[in-house]
Amino acid sequence: MPQIFSIGSYVVYFWSDEGEPKEPVHVHVAHGRPQKNGTKIWITKSMHCIVAHNKSKIPMHILNDIMSVIEVRAMYICSEWEKHFEEISYYC
Repeated sequence: MPQIFSIGSYVVYFWSDEGEPKEPVHVHVAHGRPQKNGTKIWITKSMHCIVAHNKSKIPMHILNDIMSVIEVRAMYICSEWEKHFEEISYYC
């Protein structure tokens, strides 16, 4: 689970085993360290965020701040996705 960056005490990371076919570009977020059930956030074609699920139960006011940072860094995330999964994303 490569960590992409952190926001305060929250880590933003990819889950390496995405299965086949791979899901579109998204990140997971968890407090402290990557976890299997981290919150999943999709990155849309317009580089906005959608919460797929909040399994790590991040409080909404914190999650909104995290999603703002993810949106600002969406192009970087797409670039890292392509490097990590060795595939071009039609989102980026």
